[in-house]
Amino acid sequence: MILQQFYLGCLAHASYLVGDDRAGVAAVIDPQRDIDQYLAFAAPRGLRIAHVILTHFHADFVAGHIELRDRTGAAIYLGAAAQAEYAFTPLRHGDAIAVGDVRLQALETPGHTAESISLLVFDDAGTAGTPHAVLTGDTLFVGDVGRPDLRVALGWSATELGGLLYDSLHNTLLPLPDRTLVYPAHGAGSLCGKAIGKETFSTIGEQRRSNYALQPMAKAAFIDLVTADQPDAPAYFTYDAVLNTRERPTLEETLARELTGLSVDRVLDLQGSGGQIVDTRDFNAFAAVHLQGSLNIPLGGSYAGTAGALLDAGAPVVLITETGAEHESAMRLGRVGLDRVRGYLDGGLMSLAARPELLASTERLAAALAADRLAGPPAGVTPLVIDVRTAGERRLKRIAGSVGIPLNRLPQQLPELPRDRALLVHCAGGYRSSVAVSLLQRAGFEQVSEIAGGLAAWESAGLPLQRDPP
Repeated sequence: MILQQFYLGCLAHASYLVGDDRAGVAAVIDPQRDIDQYLAFAAPRGLRIAHVILTHFHADFVAGHIELRDRTGAAIYLGAAAQAEYAFTPLRHGDAIAVGDVRLQALETPGHTAESISLLVFDDAGTAGTPHAVLTGDTLFVGDVGRPDLRVALGWSATELGGLLYDSLHNTLLPLPDRTLVYPAHGAGSLCGKAIGKETFSTIGEQRRSNYALQPMAKAAFIDLVTADQPDAPAYFTYDAVLNTRERPTLEETLARELTGLSVDRVLDLQGSGGQIVDTRDFNAFAAVHLQGSLNIPLGGSYAGTAGALLDAGAPVVLITETGAEHESAMRLGRVGLDRVRGYLDGGLMSLAARPELLASTERLAAALAADRLAGPPAGVTPLVIDVRTAGERRLKRIAGSVGIPLNRLPQQLPELPRDRALLVHCAGGYRSSVAVSLLQRAGFEQVSEIAGGLAAWESAGLPLQRDPP
């Protein structure tokens, strides 16, 4: 038996290849859209990928089931409650897929979504009657459970799904043997849960002991617990969940169209007609010089998730990248279904050297200088400090007098911000504040500065912070 986990850090996403090396056959579960790593793993081991299974319609990324089907001929499997445009085999509770001497048995575990399933993994050449592992999708995480509120836009109430989730956990997963390995579809940082642990696998026994949501409680108390204090879900989550039900172009087909060099004039034409200019360079390089009206989403951070949260999936995108980063910039947008990339600025920022009137920069202030500006003259108007971290981060520590606007809410709150007052933006270390400043500049705010190094630099400089009482 082969059970290999593939972990994609930027989306906190785990996918799996389960196979039998003697039979030369394998299944891939919850694949990411760029599938080359599965093919590269399978080829030298003589494995044919014959099956691809989605535990549910993922909301935070576009899965690679269409890509694997078209490249390998793999059959697609979904939970029996699923509806999709493409052909698939429905898996009902107890249905099994033979992968050589390895057996994948479906468990219907609705709650995160209505069609959610988990997969028991049996080694029939070894301990046939005892499951080696369970692939839990987004039903059970390490230290958490799947949130039940992501299907509200599609007609499901969080309370209804929360009740189903309680039943799935207590009636289906918790009765499994304590030593059964638990392999979820997400790790820490995913917005599909609110307290996912940093480990990428566990056991049923360990989760029974330590997972806050699995402690003894009535169903009503469980529903209250798992529906409270969930992080904001980006708007693209519903878009991606629906896209995962559809027949669509593959990532390879999309990139073949998107990786086109564009002239400066063509980029400006697209910008003028509603195109979104996304600069994927490091935030220090962006601050030094960038195309006016471009949005900075650096590749070196949570690029795909940030792009999904802030970009309009229906509007065209033009990329500005470091030389050689064009493919990665477009491919990672494709992971979250942003497939309307028209191309990239040919030659990057160097192509604008003769057009200085198109360029802008961002004022970045050292923490001490930012503090001086906030102290200001008694009669002066001090800058408004905008903290784009999450509410949870702000509760731990913050700059006195700052206004908290999480980055993913900033586009909606732009009309509430003053245009006649200087704005001083910060996050934890600089990534999110650069995105935020570029959003503000694109929206026409002229007096915008950034605290270089974010709150970490402010604290290192020994400057005062407010904290909530313990």
